[in-house]
Amino acid sequence: MGYTAEVRLVKKDRRVLESWLRAPTIPQEIALRAKILIASADGEAVRPLASRLGISPTTVCLWRRRYETEGLAGLRTRHRSGRKKKVTPAKERAVVAATMKEPKDTTHWSTRRLSKKVGLSRNTVHRIWHKYGLQPHRVQTFKFSTDPDFDAKLADVAGLYLDPPERALVLCVDEKSQIQALDRTQPLLPMRPGLPARMTHDYKRHGTTTLFAALEVASGKVHGRCYPRHRHGEFLAFLRSIVKAYPRRELHLILDNYGTHKHPDVRQWLEAHPRVHFHFTPTSGSWLNLVERWFALITDQAIRRGSFDSVPRLVKAITKYLDGWNQDATPFRWTKTPREIRRKLRRVTGIYGTGH
Repeated sequence: MGYTAEVRLVKKDRRVLESWLRAPTIPQEIALRAKILIASADGEAVRPLASRLGISPTTVCLWRRRYETEGLAGLRTRHRSGRKKKVTPAKERAVVAATMKEPKDTTHWSTRRLSKKVGLSRNTVHRIWHKYGLQPHRVQTFKFSTDPDFDAKLADVAGLYLDPPERALVLCVDEKSQIQALDRTQPLLPMRPGLPARMTHDYKRHGTTTLFAALEVASGKVHGRCYPRHRHGEFLAFLRSIVKAYPRRELHLILDNYGTHKHPDVRQWLEAHPRVHFHFTPTSGSWLNLVERWFALITDQAIRRGSFDSVPRLVKAITKYLDGWNQDATPFRWTKTPREIRRKLRRVTGIYGTGH
């Protein structure tokens, strides 16, 4: 059973507490403390008072003692300085500098090894890495084009994207060679709540195929054919299929510098078809060819996770994806001008100390 509170309120303090309760903008925690003191002064016991207000008896006793020792000033919330920061800006800069330097016995830092070196916890090192965008565990590949005609080819290809010729069709053409028909040794385990789909790491090879594709820049539709190999003969066969698929249209084909695209027989065929024009990307500049982006999509969505017990099964899956894509094709929009690309390349090549 609760005991009777023995709090004596000065009349002036009681009037202040009652004014707090009438004020519409008083913080709720201050109003609660006023209720505790007024009820305690009126003789309400601690435990019944705590039960009525939905708080603990300890809280009631706390604010009673605070008023008895400090008066109304003790009811205000005290400023808490909080925990002092252990990691100073100088220490953060030291962690960043150490991360940028290659360790003696490994190729890159881990949080565990760097934390031992700098005398901080792994979590602290990880937070600093996240703050400054450092990812030592990742690496990306690059290659700068050394084509002496880089600027001219860049302007030519980007110009076709941004300002295509009137009454002409621009096609991005390339081949995805050596697509393997891989058959997993056991059936795929489907995705379940909490578990991703799983497949065996081992497989059987059942041959390869090569996908030739021509992406319409305007519509995003793809004209594709699969061939067993990717020699100039297969490329000529694909060119004939393009001419047949797009009759009486001036065609501008964007291609990379693969040898089959410049074979003498291909050049001879090109002379016999004046409505077809070739535009080559710079060497090591296949990123300018939009069909490469579509190749990434078909690889991720139809090939990489598939299981094929024969090449015809693989070709069937590719054809099915092609048909589905063309039913609801989405074009890829090129937005960068040649000037913007050159400016970015100059900035990057300046970092690495090289150029075209």
